[in-house]
Amino acid sequence: MPEGRTDLRTLFREHGLRCTRQREQIYTALAASTSHPTAEELHVAVKDADGGLSLATIYNTLDAFSERGLCRRLPAPNGSGPCRFDADVDHHAHIVLDDGRVLDLPHDLSRRIETEVPQTVLDEIERRLGVRIDRVSLQLSGRATRNT
Repeated sequence: MPEGRTDLRTLFREHGLRCTRQREQIYTALAASTSHPTAEELHVAVKDADGGLSLATIYNTLDAFSERGLCRRLPAPNGSGPCRFDADVDHHAHIVLDDGRVLDLPHDLSRRIETEVPQTVLDEIERRLGVRIDRVSLQLSGRATRNT
């Protein structure tokens, strides 16, 4: 995460966004989180700092961040419930635990898994479905076997 207000201004400008106090608060809270929060969880995290910040502002800001590449929108596990957000936009895989938590796979393990998908399989997917695969994105599902 960028350090300080000047760096956030630069970051937002580089992504074509105006820097506002609300965007700073939301991005700072998102970037500080490792829990891949929902919009509602971010709202709780920032509302103490700015009681007037509405949930609609959180959603609109997260949409803007996602569209401009400042965060990733993670689909809800099993297609139900709210999506989650990740300020780490470097390509990496996630594991969704049965208790709803989403954990980052270490970048080196993400790369190892994704590069192990055989090109012949990707070629067959493209041929059979009539699509072009731009990248492999992986989400694992599991349950905690120790305190994580």
